[in-house]
Amino acid sequence: MSGLIALLDDVAAIAKVAASSVDDVIGQATKASAKAAGAVIDDAAVTPKYVQGFEADRELPVIWRITKGSLRNKLVYLLPAGLALSAFAPWAIAPLLMLGGAYLCFEGAEKVAHVLGWSHGHEDHPNKAETISDPAALEEEKAKGAIKTDFILSAEIMTITLAAIPESTFWMEAATLATVAVMITVAVYGSVALIVKMDDLGLAMANRGRLSATRAAGRSLVKGMPGFLHLLTVVGTGAMLWVGGSIIVHGLEELGAGWPAEVIHDAAYTIGHAVPAGWSGFTEWVFKATIDGVLGLILGLLLIPLGEKIVTPIWRKIFSKSS
Repeated sequence: MSGLIALLDDVAAIAKVAASSVDDVIGQATKASAKAAGAVIDDAAVTPKYVQGFEADRELPVIWRITKGSLRNKLVYLLPAGLALSAFAPWAIAPLLMLGGAYLCFEGAEKVAHVLGWSHGHEDHPNKAETISDPAALEEEKAKGAIKTDFILSAEIMTITLAAIPESTFWMEAATLATVAVMITVAVYGSVALIVKMDDLGLAMANRGRLSATRAAGRSLVKGMPGFLHLLTVVGTGAMLWVGGSIIVHGLEELGAGWPAEVIHDAAYTIGHAVPAGWSGFTEWVFKATIDGVLGLILGLLLIPLGEKIVTPIWRKIFSKSS
């Protein structure tokens, strides 16, 4: 009997350790996911365009296909690469993170420049066919395009996550990266599915609603979705510039050039403590985020010629050969 009690105590102790480990993984994953906000929001803002032009009954299957491709990107390719990087070349994480931050700055700045009429780098190249008549071929091309775009954003998300994980065991890092991969993928593409089907929901409410209030809400939903998508794009662009700029500033600090971070911190602290106490923390954060975003925009604008003239043509040649 005493042996059975001892065994149950051991099982209970193991269960407590396992529960604690799960809590640690989820906690680290949540914190790391928050740091990847810019790339996550942009992913959610970009993806809906890949399901435009399909019949309503094909939208969710296409999103599901992209979701599986995104999970494959993160779990099969990027997770092992991140773990190998952490184990054998941890010194490379900061430079790679800065490279990803520069990419976010470039993407955000290019969207701003496109709105202002300064850049057309994301328009399809002239040799690409304008239309595809075969629905299956269109679905294939759009899904592949979305998965390729997802790979870039997923690489940035996983690198940010890797840099945000406190020093821990190999299995803790692996579990945290895998948890972040699944959490973010479900959040992004679940949101995309809701966004894409919101028009259909609004239309159904407007046409079939029994109450006038339901029909009015449906019409408002349909009318409001273009504005919501535009707002999502604006928020995603701002988040990319903010996160990209903050990554660059933090990366410089990691590499020994800490004066930009110090100047921004001191200025934010001064501004934050010039307002009433209840608003000081919020004001400090907003000022720092704004400065990081402005720096990200400046860097991104400087990178646009490099991206459009060198990186984008090379990228298109690589993927046109692999398609």
